[in-house]
Amino acid sequence: MTPKLTTRSGGGFLAAVPLLLFMAVAFGLPAVAILTGAFTTSANAPGGVHATLSNLTDSVHGAYLTALLGSVKLSALSALIATVLGVPLAQAVVTSRRQGLRDAVMSASGVLANFGGVPLAFAFVATLGNAGVLTTHLGLADHGWSLYSFWGLVLVYLYFLLPLMVLTIAPALEGLRAGWREAAQNNGATTLKYWLHVALPVLAPSLLGGYVLLFGSAFAAYATAAAMVGASVPLVTLQIANALSGNVLVGQGNVALALSLDMVVVAGLVMAVYIPLQRRSARWLD
Repeated sequence: MTPKLTTRSGGGFLAAVPLLLFMAVAFGLPAVAILTGAFTTSANAPGGVHATLSNLTDSVHGAYLTALLGSVKLSALSALIATVLGVPLAQAVVTSRRQGLRDAVMSASGVLANFGGVPLAFAFVATLGNAGVLTTHLGLADHGWSLYSFWGLVLVYLYFLLPLMVLTIAPALEGLRAGWREAAQNNGATTLKYWLHVALPVLAPSLLGGYVLLFGSAFAAYATAAAMVGASVPLVTLQIANALSGNVLVGQGNVALALSLDMVVVAGLVMAVYIPLQRRSARWLD
C-alpha cells in the first residue's frame, strides 16, 4: 500500500508542476523585480545602482502620498456605497419567485462586474460627460455636475462594483435558513428586528468580506480612471504610470516600484482581513 500512496503523491506533485512554474514566472518574477527596484537606485542615478530607502521615503510623501490616500478614499467610499446598495438588490434577486429573472440578473451581474477600462470610460463620457446625452437633455452642467471629478469617478466605479457585490453576497443570502425567520416571528420579532438581530449578525462576515473584495477591486483599477479623469483626480495607479513613463520627472521608475510595493502592502492587509472573514461566514452558512 505504501508504494501506491507514494506514487499517487508523486503523480499529484508532478501534475502541479506546470501551475507552480506559471505562478513563479507570472507572480514571482514581478514580485522580485518590485522588491529589488524599490530598495535600489535607478541605473542612471549618480553613483550607479546601490541600495537605498529614498524610493520608499518618496512614495509616502508629497504628491505620491496624496495619490495613495486618494486611492484609499475612492476605494473605501465606492465600496461602501456598492455594499449598501448591493445587499437589498441581491436580496430581491434571491427571494424572487421568477427563476428567469433571477438567472438574468445574475448573468448580467457576472458580465458587468468584469466590464471596465476604456470602453466603460467612453460609455460614461458619451452619456454623462460635458457633452453627454443625459448631461445635455437634463441640464446637469447647469447644476454643477462634472463627470471628470472624484464623485464622477465614484459613480463610474459603482457600475462594476455593484454587480460584483450582488455576486458576492447572493450565496450568503441564500444560506439564511427560513427557520431562523420563523423562529424570530414566533417570538414576536418584526422584520426589522429579524434583520438587525439575526440576519445581519450572521451575514456580517460575508458583508465585511464583500466590502474588502470591492475595496481591492477599486484600489487596483487603472484604465478607467486614466481614460476618463487623467491627472485631475490623484490616484496611486496613475502616479505609477506617470513615474514609469517619465511624464513628470525622468528616472523615477524605481519610485514607481516603491509605489507598487505600497499597493502590495495595502492589498496584503486587505487579504489578511478578507480570508478569515470568508472562513467564518462559511462556518455559519454551510
